[in-house]
Amino acid sequence: MAFEGLSEKLTASFKKLRSRGKLTEADVKEAMREVRLALLEADVNYKVAKDFTNKVVEEAVGSKVMESLTPGQMVIKIVKEQLTLLMGGEAAPLAHANKPPCIILMCGLQGSGKTTHSAKLAKMLKSKGHRPLLVACDIYRPAAIDQLCVVGERAGVPVFKMGTENPVKIAKEAVEHAKFHGNDYVILDTAGRLHIDEQLMEELKNIRSTVNPAEILLVVDAMTGQDAVNVASSFDEALGITGVILTKLDGDTRGGAALSVRAVTGKPIKFAGMGEKLDDLEVFHPDRMASRILDMGDVMTLIEKAEQQISEKEAEELARKMQENKFDLNDMLDQFRQIQKMGDLKSMLGMIPGVGKKLKDIEIDPKQFARLEAIILSMTPAERAKPDSINPSRKRRIAAGCGQKVEDVNRLLKQYRQMQDMMKQLRKMGKKGGRGMGGFPGMGGLPGMGGMMPGMGRRK
Repeated sequence: MAFEGLSEKLTASFKKLRSRGKLTEADVKEAMREVRLALLEADVNYKVAKDFTNKVVEEAVGSKVMESLTPGQMVIKIVKEQLTLLMGGEAAPLAHANKPPCIILMCGLQGSGKTTHSAKLAKMLKSKGHRPLLVACDIYRPAAIDQLCVVGERAGVPVFKMGTENPVKIAKEAVEHAKFHGNDYVILDTAGRLHIDEQLMEELKNIRSTVNPAEILLVVDAMTGQDAVNVASSFDEALGITGVILTKLDGDTRGGAALSVRAVTGKPIKFAGMGEKLDDLEVFHPDRMASRILDMGDVMTLIEKAEQQISEKEAEELARKMQENKFDLNDMLDQFRQIQKMGDLKSMLGMIPGVGKKLKDIEIDPKQFARLEAIILSMTPAERAKPDSINPSRKRRIAAGCGQKVEDVNRLLKQYRQMQDMMKQLRKMGKKGGRGMGGFPGMGGLPGMGGMMPGMGRRK
């Protein structure tokens, strides 16, 4: 994930602070010097990095921190607060129109992922009960209209197109179409442009003045690093953007753009692209991102992802089975499938506090779930309902049926028993008034919360 290098360096710096019982001003300034270097290596704007560390020193060098029983922890708390403020303080909501439709103009450089993220945003809006309409305004790139139609169909969202008509006319006709058909959001997928492309930039200005969009969202590739901030500044100067969608934050990128965009342009990051699937779009929460950077996890996002994949009724049914000790391999199979829908396994586990750093040298095999599914599906319904009935001869038959080894079948059954043991502990906690992970919808049966997540491979 992005920020991996930055997270490591910050954690190392703070480890020194934690190990000291009392801090001096020199200790804080030395730690902040290391933090500034780490930020610069992460491709954060120099002025932003300098201002950030100066603010932390200003806050930290005071009697309240220096005389605290845990001064190291207090400094880390200040760093987290300042990181959150640097990225905007709080999540910036998407605009909505008092008189629909709400028009969103998507813009960006060529290859930034604009078309895909238009569909991602449309799918997210649809999942929240809205009726979005995608509009093909990119008439220049070969197959751009076809691509939007394909991703639109996958997202289950209609696409308005008029071939190679003037994009300004397409945008205007699309808004009228949306009013007539009851679409409450209109997402205009415009042509990507090069850094200096006055003609296409003028076209964007004409679309803006014609349809008056409530949002002008700039799609920026996080892997372009500091250049992403320059792009944001130039688009803002020309168009007056209202927000940014930062893509590829799940990739091996230094992440400096996320820390610099808000500070340099004053415009919020509204969404973050965290993968290639249409579901891999997250609302950008500065406080949660700050927690991830400092390896404090992001449990709230993890819970939200789980809640999206399991209904309240399913969660109650699962909780009932746990309470009555009736959790079987059919339920385990359902849990595997729900976890896969939640996204990349490694990034998901990285949201658990303190786990991110431990995952660095661990290989996670994404195909492991498919193998486990194959093993369970090779069992008879009776065997899935009563795993204790699976004797050695049945194990050999199951292994042969799915092309796996008997050892793999044994490993799955061991994981199932570990999950049962974990659920017994959760039941005991519940009786004592505790909540545990089982208290959150969709989290009760997640295999691996007790250190037994399938797919965890060997160290690199």
